[in-house]
Amino acid sequence: MQLSLSIFRILCFPGVGLSQVSILPKIVQIDSPQTHSIDPMSLPLPLITNSAKHKSQEIRQPPDATLNVPKGFTVNIFASGDPPNVFQKPRQMILAPNGDIFLSDTDVDGKVYVLRDHEMDGVADERFTFASGLIKPYGLAFNNGFLYVATTHSVVRFPYQFGDTRASADPETVVPLTEDDEGHTTRDIKFSLDGSEFFVGVGSSGDVLAAVGSTGDSLVEGDPLRAAISVYNVSGTDRQTFASGIRNPASLAVNPVNGELWTTAAERNGFGEDLIPDYATSVKEGGFYGYPYSYIGKNPDPRFAHDRPDLVDQGIVPDVLFIAHSAPLGMTFYNGTMFPKEYQGDAFVALHGSSDRQELTGKWNISRRWRYCPGRNERETGYMVPEAWLGFNAVCFVFFSREQKKSAPLDNQTAG
Repeated sequence: MQLSLSIFRILCFPGVGLSQVSILPKIVQIDSPQTHSIDPMSLPLPLITNSAKHKSQEIRQPPDATLNVPKGFTVNIFASGDPPNVFQKPRQMILAPNGDIFLSDTDVDGKVYVLRDHEMDGVADERFTFASGLIKPYGLAFNNGFLYVATTHSVVRFPYQFGDTRASADPETVVPLTEDDEGHTTRDIKFSLDGSEFFVGVGSSGDVLAAVGSTGDSLVEGDPLRAAISVYNVSGTDRQTFASGIRNPASLAVNPVNGELWTTAAERNGFGEDLIPDYATSVKEGGFYGYPYSYIGKNPDPRFAHDRPDLVDQGIVPDVLFIAHSAPLGMTFYNGTMFPKEYQGDAFVALHGSSDRQELTGKWNISRRWRYCPGRNERETGYMVPEAWLGFNAVCFVFFSREQKKSAPLDNQTAG
């Protein structure tokens, strides 16, 4: 039985830790997907509960740490951050044309690593530093002989030839982005299916709550790149705002079936325990998703709605809602052949987890699998491990087999 290997996601994120409690995380066993839903028409009132604040605390990995996944799936560490090759802040990864994994790391000497699996056994045998000295590199994309890297201040690109492990030239700036480091600093990039244009998501310069009562802060982002997704032609010119009102579009994805752009979004803090739901959604060209005047459609933000009632009236309800403060940071569509047929076309979302809830959520969710059905806001939890231990700064490998584990080359059809 010949199967293809599938790299799924970076399954942990920088700074992951427990809130300041003395107990170790409990391993929660969930053997089959469960369905959850949030009704956008039945959200609680804003500001009726206080928002809790939790600080993270690193603890040692329990010796019996494991990840619970559905029957037939296995997980192993593909590449760890153990010395001397420590990942500082691993963020996004992408499958190269030859099957290597490129990984961005937003440490002080921002790097892009290459991880290579010679034995094709789901464990990286070699790692290389493709580029360094970048300013918080995050999103990665290959297109037409180049590796594109979205950094905080710009999108740059490097020439890439099949199998390259080190950049052959200095980075070429394709488009400038924000000039400052305020607020959200992650920038994701995705190309259209035909490679003729690319999208870049840029988050807001801060949480709108910080602007309340401050005469020095503008309630509207002065930079049109902020809280929006921009689209450029392949040369980096002719920028257009594709969609706006998205507080932090941390991860973009293009549906491989129809070319539709999707994004995850982390919503506002300070609204209460269960507001505002984070989300994943298809992105409508020219659409407005609420920030900062409304949320989840036309629900008015009581602080700012009176400033732009016209925009409140344009607010779009996202396709899939997550529990408030889940912090979705990664998204991919699965169109590989390794996983069971029912996973074909599914989208997977990785959640970072909450600090603004009394009842924590998402902190240890590896990913969530959901099927979007028009008119129904439901999702199935696939690998839902609310408090399972992840460890720090590692890249994990997800494998499925109805028989024993077998090896095969990586390919773009099975990349996540």
